[in-house]
Amino acid sequence: MIEKVYLDNAATTRVDPNVVVVMTDCLRKNYGNPSSIHSFGRKSRALIESSRRKIAKLINASPSEIFFTSGGTEADNMAIIGAVKDAGIKNIITSKIEHPAVLNTVINLERQNKINLHYVKVTDLGEIDLLDLEKLLKNKKNCLVSLMHANNEIGNLLPIEKVSKLCTKYNALFHSDTVQTIAHLPIDVKKNPLDFLVCSAHKFHGPKGVGFLYVNSKINITPLIHGGSQEKNMRGGTEYVYGIVGLSTAMEIAFSKMSLHHAHILKLKEHMIKSLNNSIPEISYNGLSSDISKSLYTVLSVSIPRFKNSDLLLLNLDLFGIACSGGSACSSGSSKLSHVISEVNKKNDNVVVRFSFCKYNTIEEIDYVVEKLRYLID
Repeated sequence: MIEKVYLDNAATTRVDPNVVVVMTDCLRKNYGNPSSIHSFGRKSRALIESSRRKIAKLINASPSEIFFTSGGTEADNMAIIGAVKDAGIKNIITSKIEHPAVLNTVINLERQNKINLHYVKVTDLGEIDLLDLEKLLKNKKNCLVSLMHANNEIGNLLPIEKVSKLCTKYNALFHSDTVQTIAHLPIDVKKNPLDFLVCSAHKFHGPKGVGFLYVNSKINITPLIHGGSQEKNMRGGTEYVYGIVGLSTAMEIAFSKMSLHHAHILKLKEHMIKSLNNSIPEISYNGLSSDISKSLYTVLSVSIPRFKNSDLLLLNLDLFGIACSGGSACSSGSSKLSHVISEVNKKNDNVVVRFSFCKYNTIEEIDYVVEKLRYLID
């Protein structure tokens, strides 16, 4: 009998049991400060550097290009602020549907008169208008393009190869928040040249509070957080050894079984779409075209016409043991319509629910959710 269903994996994921084992072992045995020169410190340092090498290999980077952070928000800030401060960036091109870690950072820089901010057009599906992007790049110098690989609310995918080529063509730097895609989709920073790439471990069954920033070796930026000489003088503060080990372990597991997990989760998403269409004909989808490959397989955003007690839908689903969200967890507590939904569908007055899947979800859980959703709407 199903009692609990967790479909909010875009917000955070359950930690893989194998990651828990590795982290627990590390907590028990490796308590030395990695900056200390004695054997205890050297052992902790070795674990960090081993993790750095593993991660770099998975995305085809050099270990010297990987810098550990507290997560995606810090990494986004580090990349964008560093590019403006140290790489001569005067213009930033982004979209109005980016994650708040990017949007609020660039807006703040504009308010300080440090950059000129430009928004590329997006379609009703949340897709970037590449012709508009090229037009902006043609007319601007000293540019940073900041566009996320997959939107965390509606799941639409950026054609990262095409954007990378445009940035190369017009000599612009390219920063991509890949928090929702890294370890879910293959990423090769040599094949699709990026200057900055961002990761957060808790999006793929790793621990919270740890991530990394990839910085292309041709770019030199200075620290966002000042302190000691940790992370090759790029981030002050004692390293989160256990988290870093958990991050690299979770990433290795995810990459090793990526095809298997992709097939399983895509099957769940397709099954849910079919079931919802049969049970709730009036339902529609945000950011989803007829070509499902243009959408991240872990995310499904739905719009439901308003009904009696529709404002209590998420609460009532929770009472049935179903965890999902109305959008980004980063904006929870806000009564306003999501900035993403507002931008792609300005006339939307529907109830928006985001379901996001992981390797632990089952078809039976999807059927349970659709059944309860239909019951609440009737």
